[in-house]
This record gives sequence, structure tokens and C-alpha cells, in this order.
Amino acid sequence: MSLVQVENREEGVRLLRLDHGKPNALSEAVLDELSAALEAAREGTNALVITGRPGMFSAGFDLGTLGAGPAAAASMVKAGGRMLMEIYDHPKPIVAACSGHAIAMGLFTVLACDYRVGVRGSFKLGANETAIGMTLPDFAVELVRASVSKRHFDRALVQSATYDPEGAVDAGMLDEVVDPDALEMRALEVATRLGALPQPAYRNNKRLSHGALVERVRSGLEENVGRLMSS
Repeated sequence: MSLVQVENREEGVRLLRLDHGKPNALSEAVLDELSAALEAAREGTNALVITGRPGMFSAGFDLGTLGAGPAAAASMVKAGGRMLMEIYDHPKPIVAACSGHAIAMGLFTVLACDYRVGVRGSFKLGANETAIGMTLPDFAVELVRASVSKRHFDRALVQSATYDPEGAVDAGMLDEVVDPDALEMRALEVATRLGALPQPAYRNNKRLSHGALVERVRSGLEENVGRLMSS
């Protein structure tokens, strides 16, 4: 069974759906499938939507792997960093349809997308690493710095504040919120609009805007994760 469901929609939009268990954990297997789907979408698509299951976008990295020892944890975290940069550097527009809770790596996946639609409800978005005694990898810090309002940066990243969907809009984590039954339609609508923008201008200007961050993360990923695992 595929861990990432791929659905082709109208106007050249491809939807990538994570729905493989209650927390929608991002194991290395899930990350590898998502990376493969992103690579396949470089040709033959105009835009993408990444979504989760109702009530849960993703609760973050797979905890079993994090607890399986430094080697397994490091391999998964590096795969996560590579996948986020594939989203952030992708030539096609990518819209996050945040279907519920987005915690830690789940939130960073949302932040890596070009446009972010969330759902109203009793959902939490946040980076909980400080609260659970973990040091953040550089890619997480870079994405939060690039996306989250300066007013909220320390609260969100250092102090492990969590946000409801409306608060996440104010913080810059989401661009808008809609009712749950309107999420997919709205995300596809945004993806269709962005996908109709001229190429290669979209790709080139995204690369100009995102390229320095991508280069910093990619060039330092191995050393950064190695340092995290040895500390």
C-alpha cells in the first residue's frame, strides 16, 4: 500500500495525500515516497497540493525511528531536510492543504509550501521541539525564519507556542483558513491559479527568492544533523 496517494486533478494539478495512520507520522519510508512524487511532478503537471487526513496533516517525524538510535534517527532527519528543500525549491507551485494538526516536521512541511490553506477547528500548529527537549535542525529554523512573523518567531520556535488555525494565520504559518468541507476545493483553486502563471518565470523567481536558503541547508545538512545526533 502506498504511503503517499497521488491523484491527478483538472488543470494539471496533482494532489499528494498523506493518510497512513492516526498521527500521519513522517517516517523515512513516507519521506522517500513523498520525494519520489515531487520528483515525478517536475514534468507533466502545473501545480501540486499536499494534504493529510481529516483532522491531521502530520504530527511530525516517526517517534519509533527517533528512538531507535542515532544512526536511524539521523538518516530520517536528513531525509526530512532533503524533502523539505525539494518542496521549497520545486519549480512548480505547491499548495499545502493543512487538514488539521501540524506539529514539528508536519508544520515544517506546511511552511515549505508556496501557499498554505488550513481548516477551522480545534487544531494545533506548532514546533514543540523545545517542549520535548530536542534541538532543532537548521532546516527547521530557516523555514520558520522565512515564513513566520518576526513578532512570533521566538514564541513559535524557542518557546514551543502552539497556535490555533486563526492564530497561525496571524503568525504567518497559514495564509488563510476555511471550513473543513471547503479545504480541498480551495486548495485546488489556489493551485490552479498559481499553476496558470507563466513558466519559466515562476520557477526562476521562486529560485531567486528561495535559492540562498536552499543552498545553506543542503550544503550544511550532513554536518548539522551529525552534530545534533552527537550532542
